[in-house]
Amino acid sequence: MKKTFILDTNVLLHDPNALFRFEDNTVVLPIGVIREIDQFKRDMSELGRCARQVSRSLDELRSRGKLSDGVRLGNGGLLKVVGPAGAPLEPGRNGSVDREIIELAMHFQRTGPEPCIVVSKDINLRILADAHGIEAQDYESDRVDISELYLGYSELELSPEQMAQIAAGGMVPYVGEPRPPNEYLLLRDTADAQHTLLGRLDPEARHIIPLLPVPRELGAVRPRNKEQWFAMDALLDERIRLVTIIGKAGTGKTLLAVAAGLYMTLERKMYRKLLVSRPTLPMGKDIGYLPGGVEEKLDPWMQPIFDALDLLMSERKDGTSTRQLLEQYGGHIAIEPLTFIRGRSIHHQFMIVDEAQNLTPLEVKTIITRVGHGTKIVLTGDIYQIDNPYVDSTSNGLSKAVNRFRSCGLAAHINLRKGVRSELAELAANLL
Repeated sequence: MKKTFILDTNVLLHDPNALFRFEDNTVVLPIGVIREIDQFKRDMSELGRCARQVSRSLDELRSRGKLSDGVRLGNGGLLKVVGPAGAPLEPGRNGSVDREIIELAMHFQRTGPEPCIVVSKDINLRILADAHGIEAQDYESDRVDISELYLGYSELELSPEQMAQIAAGGMVPYVGEPRPPNEYLLLRDTADAQHTLLGRLDPEARHIIPLLPVPRELGAVRPRNKEQWFAMDALLDERIRLVTIIGKAGTGKTLLAVAAGLYMTLERKMYRKLLVSRPTLPMGKDIGYLPGGVEEKLDPWMQPIFDALDLLMSERKDGTSTRQLLEQYGGHIAIEPLTFIRGRSIHHQFMIVDEAQNLTPLEVKTIITRVGHGTKIVLTGDIYQIDNPYVDSTSNGLSKAVNRFRSCGLAAHINLRKGVRSELAELAANLL
């Protein structure tokens, strides 16, 4: 049975191709949504880019016919833009697009032959629609089932002879059910279950291989649990080009990534630059309210990165600040906001995107497609600590990247579970 879907503005800003993802059903855009899209079109952020793409799509559809009458889509669906003339209740008479959507849905529910559904990423609008007897749904085309989110590792039993071979730095053939490439393994001795080793499934030779040794140059930064050993191996292996690390606060995801990036850039010289970035999503006032120039405005968002650099470079410093130390390395280390990444081609760099859980799937796609020859990209984040109102733990770009790259031999994923910052931090992360 065909249905009528009324889309909220945040759905289009989350995925500008949402117009074409409802199969052969009717998609309705209230005129208030078009007005809100227009307010974003000059924004230089990813929201602005999405708004402009929506406008271009609608303009292209307009050339095929009147949007008010409905334009047929390639998938057999119908798209309509409905204004006050299309609904007797005059949507938006109180200036609220939410009210306009609700009134329009009530109108279609009374007069239309098809079931009407409001689609919004705004929880409160979905609650409001339900209170008015209107079916409401989240936009779920890109949702990932968190209960089935890939951990990146599992257990496997080996014979004593195979365990000895791994312990000696060799590899053993993998025989068993298909597993994702670069899956990490906790290896147990069949003769002694207490005897364990760590390994990884090589994606090319289909062998189980030992983890890379942690270099002495990393100093005090040593893995403290098996998940951190797995993460460090993925970060140090130049054959793995995309690393995703998920973990709650205090699990060491940012520190490990920055430590590996410094080592691979400054010591091994595998990369020309260490580029660290994170989205500037505020938990309080926006960046424009902060005093100073761009660098000073960015300091509050980038301070966790500076904290990690302070810890890692403390042995090299002689009373100089981290910023002075960065200048000393002549451009080999850069800390930038993600706002500046669009349109670039990033070659031969070790790139870390921190707090990636606040990115939409489209933003993550934009970032990864900027990666050029010789570049390694690391996405870190906590999917249960999201500040972006347009995504949640199941629809953010980090979760989607983990899910989509699971079967790719160039990617590896690790879920860090144990906090290492301090006993109190671990207790707070679990209890609060």
